[in-house]
Amino acid sequence: MTSTPTGDATAFSTRCVHSGLTPDAATGAIAPPIHLSTTFERDQDGSYPRGYRYSREGTPNRAAVEACIAELEGGTGAIAYSSGLAASLAVFELLGPGDHVVAPRDAYHGTLRQLRDIVAKREVALELVDATDQQALASAIGPRTRLVWVETPANPLLGVTDIAATVALARARGALVVCDNTFATPLCQQPLCLGADLVVHSGTKYLGGHSDVLSGIVVVGRDAALGDRLREWQRMTGSVLAPFDCWLLRRSLSTLALRVERQCTNALTIALSLARHPAVAHTLYPGLPRHPGHATAVRQMKGGFGAMISIRVHGGRERAMRVAAGTRLFRRATSLGGVESLIEHRASIEGPGSTTPEDLLRLSIGIEDGDDLCRDLARALG
Repeated sequence: MTSTPTGDATAFSTRCVHSGLTPDAATGAIAPPIHLSTTFERDQDGSYPRGYRYSREGTPNRAAVEACIAELEGGTGAIAYSSGLAASLAVFELLGPGDHVVAPRDAYHGTLRQLRDIVAKREVALELVDATDQQALASAIGPRTRLVWVETPANPLLGVTDIAATVALARARGALVVCDNTFATPLCQQPLCLGADLVVHSGTKYLGGHSDVLSGIVVVGRDAALGDRLREWQRMTGSVLAPFDCWLLRRSLSTLALRVERQCTNALTIALSLARHPAVAHTLYPGLPRHPGHATAVRQMKGGFGAMISIRVHGGRERAMRVAAGTRLFRRATSLGGVESLIEHRASIEGPGSTTPEDLLRLSIGIEDGDDLCRDLARALG
C-alpha cells in the first residue's frame, strides 16, 4: 500500500485522514484490508517486487500506520513497536558502555525503570535532573553525554521542558535529543520541528485513542542512519506491531485531530474549575497561567495544552482515594488518552519506590461533555 501524498501545506486534520492510505488496488475498498499473512510470494527470479517478504520485517498495514505517523510528526520515517516500552527500549539500545544519558526525574515510571534496571546494567551512566531547569540540564550534559531524554508535559506532575533550548544545549555536546510526545500528541506539539532527533509515543494512548490497542512508535527526524538502526533492532528482536493492531491504530488516527481538540477544550474547562475548588490544593495543567511552565507551553504547544490534568487534594492519600472512588463518569483505571475520562491515584499505580505525592490524582480527560465532567468531579470532591 502506497502513501497518499498530501503536501506540506495540507492541514493536520486532512493528513490524519489521508496519510499512508490509498483505496485498495484489488477491490477499490476505501477502508484498508487487514493483511494477516506472515509470508509473501517471490517472483520466479527470486525477487520481492511488491516490497514484502516476511511479516516480522514489514507488512502493508504497518507501512500505512508508520507513514501516517511520520507525516503527522514531520519526520522522515517511523517504526511501530509492540508497546510504548518496546519503543523506548529500542531507543536506549542506541547507547553503549561508557555513554552517559540525561533524563528527567519527573517522567513515566516505566521509562525510569528501564533506565535504572536495564540500561544502567550495560555500563551506561544515568543522571536524573529537573528538566524544567535549563541550568540543571546544562550542568548535567557533559562530553560523554550521548542522549538527552525529554518528556513534556511530564508524567504525572505535568512539568514543561523547553525543547528548543534543550536541543541547543545537547547539540553543543554532540548529544541526541529524544522527546516523549505521548501527552502532547503531534497535534499540540512538534518536537522534530524544534530540533529533536527522535520522537517516541506510547501509541496505546492518544494515537490509538480507544483503549483497545497496545503499541509504541519512534519517529525519526533527519538522520536516516538512526532510523536504519532502530528498524534493524525491531527486525532482530521481533518487537513488531501485528497487522490487526496496525489496522486499529491507523483507523484511530483518522479522528486524532477531532478527539484531541475536544479533549484539550474539555481539559482547560475542567482545570479552570478545579483551580477554584476549595478541596484542591494544587491543579497541575500547562494551560493555566499560574503553571510555572505556562510561558514555555505557549511557545511550543501550538495546538493546545493537552488533556492531562493532575490535582493534589487536601487530606492526603485517604482523601484522594475517596475522591477517585466517588466519581461516576470518570473510570478508575490506569492509562490515558482514550475517548473515556479516567482517574487514578498515581502513587499506588506506580508501587513501591514511587516519588509521586500520595495526595495526587491524575486525570485523563475524554470527549464527554465538559460540564458533565466538571459536575462529576465537583460531586466527588464534596
